[in-house]
Amino acid sequence: MTADTKLPGLEQLELTCGMLRELLSILTEEDVLWKPAPDRFSIAEILEHLSHVEAHCFRLRVEEMVEQENPPIEAYDQNALAAAGQYSGRDPEDSFDHFEEQRELNIEYLSGLPESALKREGRHVELGALTVGELLAEWAFHDLGHIRQIAEIVRCRKYYPLMGPLRSQYKVNP
Repeated sequence: MTADTKLPGLEQLELTCGMLRELLSILTEEDVLWKPAPDRFSIAEILEHLSHVEAHCFRLRVEEMVEQENPPIEAYDQNALAAAGQYSGRDPEDSFDHFEEQRELNIEYLSGLPESALKREGRHVELGALTVGELLAEWAFHDLGHIRQIAEIVRCRKYYPLMGPLRSQYKVNP
């Protein structure tokens, strides 16, 4: 692919690790492990989720869609995985390191795709037909959702408690 080719989401995928690293740089271990509620992810769990989905979902789906003719795409149930303990009890730095390594490999792979790959299709078991281009847009969207989620935890943990009466002007939703 040339620099002129529009690969949906690739720019975001390239920026995500740096954005997360900056957010994480101001947090304590306690901040990273804090759960806003029993049914919400801690930052540590978000990092493990990102690591897991990077290695076991997005890249695999793209590869299947590029290499096979209209392959079935299984659902990724993050709630079931969370309930099974997939995201808990992991070292957050190890999770993030694994995510960064996988992301670097995935960007290299994606950058080598021909433009024709964007139109390749797969059939999601719940959603029906989808293209590689749509999946790449979702991948970037997914990244931004978790960046926003981590940023909201940072807002809640680091700054909101220190705002005194100004807290009445804001709502936090970690």
